[in-house]
Amino acid sequence: MKFFVDTAEVSDILELDKLGLVDGVTTNPSLVKKSGRDFIEVIREICEAVDGPVSAETVALDYEGMLAEGRKLGQLASNIAIKVPLTWDGLKACRTLTEEGRMVNVTLCFSANQALLAAKAGATFISPFVGRLDDINLDGMELIRDIRTIYDNYGFETEILAASIRSANHVSEAALAGADVATCPPSVLKTLASHPLTDKGLAAFLKDWEATGQKIL
Repeated sequence: MKFFVDTAEVSDILELDKLGLVDGVTTNPSLVKKSGRDFIEVIREICEAVDGPVSAETVALDYEGMLAEGRKLGQLASNIAIKVPLTWDGLKACRTLTEEGRMVNVTLCFSANQALLAAKAGATFISPFVGRLDDINLDGMELIRDIRTIYDNYGFETEILAASIRSANHVSEAALAGADVATCPPSVLKTLASHPLTDKGLAAFLKDWEATGQKIL
């Protein structure tokens, strides 16, 4: 499974990239706004920091607007994936941008039918929002499994990018369900290494070692 970092904080991206944990980045205008920096400047800096796809979101809601913004974003770096919403205009923009040779991430997916349409439109990535489905008492992971089955049935190459990931359990469940990518905030990625039994085992080991009075250095 690939890990994308869902953030606009370049320092967090660089920290995780040193561990080889960053296969790409997802961001949006809201995340950039929280950083207090210029949107275009941040996107350029992120693209320079990582080799993998960097999803940059359009804000227009109409086809022509998405195309204009998408093309402008695509000029910033070769690893830009233009993020468009799963609407009819978004699907039309996805088709055109894909035909122009650009990576496209179709976001705000909440059904298998939507994911099927995005794949037919040539999306590079489809972003089902598992956490938001859980919020309304639906099973976000069931959607990942359904999309995986459909894509495998028909040989679609669109990658399933599990989004709205909120916990370590979400990550492992998405991996078991067959997602190609999980995009997570840095805080969630860091929790993947944590387990209370690891901490307990280390504490017991150190206690036993100190009792021996020995040293390595």
